[in-house]
Amino acid sequence: MSKRDRKRELPPVPEALPAPAVDAHTHLDACGAKTPDEVRAVVDRAESAGIGRVVTVADDISSAQWAVEAATWDDRVFAAVALHPTRTKDFDDADRGTLEKLVEHPRVVAVGETGLDYYWDYSPPEPQQEAFRWHIDLAKRSGKPLMIHDRDAHQDILRILAEEGAPEKVVFHCFSGDAEFARACVDAGYVLSFAGTATFRNANARGLREAAQLVPLEQMVVETDAPFLTPHPFRGQPNEPYCVNYTLRDLAELRGMTLEELVVATTATAERLFALDQV
Repeated sequence: MSKRDRKRELPPVPEALPAPAVDAHTHLDACGAKTPDEVRAVVDRAESAGIGRVVTVADDISSAQWAVEAATWDDRVFAAVALHPTRTKDFDDADRGTLEKLVEHPRVVAVGETGLDYYWDYSPPEPQQEAFRWHIDLAKRSGKPLMIHDRDAHQDILRILAEEGAPEKVVFHCFSGDAEFARACVDAGYVLSFAGTATFRNANARGLREAAQLVPLEQMVVETDAPFLTPHPFRGQPNEPYCVNYTLRDLAELRGMTLEELVVATTATAERLFALDQV
């Protein structure tokens, strides 16, 4: 098999976890699961590795509509709806009205992903910030957690949350900060979600791995952000929800605790954050 073919191949499905886990942020549609049968197949693979529930997350309006529908196809799937910050340049009243209706659906467990992305230049900072403020308000009105996308925008994210007044529940999806930023988020009561990036071994991941060691378990969840950010040692290959298994194993070793302890704790945090037992 060529190196290129290996890059396209999914990692092996690992041995099941000792307790059920939750993938707190994935994109089933981007993983190629478009139909009920395809969604079921992805979630079946996840469950075989011990990941019994997933939150599939929207990044545009059509994706939000699909995510809500997909969450009705399988009881193991939940949805989050929002407009991704990189798509906010043309955010209009029709989009807002659609999201306001979708967020009322009982299988929608979060408003997300929203926030700020200063890495890409698809949308200027001003419309991003305006949309972020609107999503903060939507989360407060709906009573559902705010799921934040934060790329190269740490201080503006914290500033806007403080100015608007943060919702009761806030989760930083694919947390990307260092230990200092993690402490600021923890002190504010926010939940931090760690993806495959926290398992990377490059120099840029050092601060993130330090952050993953200090976050209290009651403020920590895990995710894949699939099909992106596949955990070590499969970085660069396609990602799926079952790969959160690898992230949990790596983080348990990093934190010096048993795998079961970490799985049980992060699952309890995810259940509390998204109120999964009330869906």
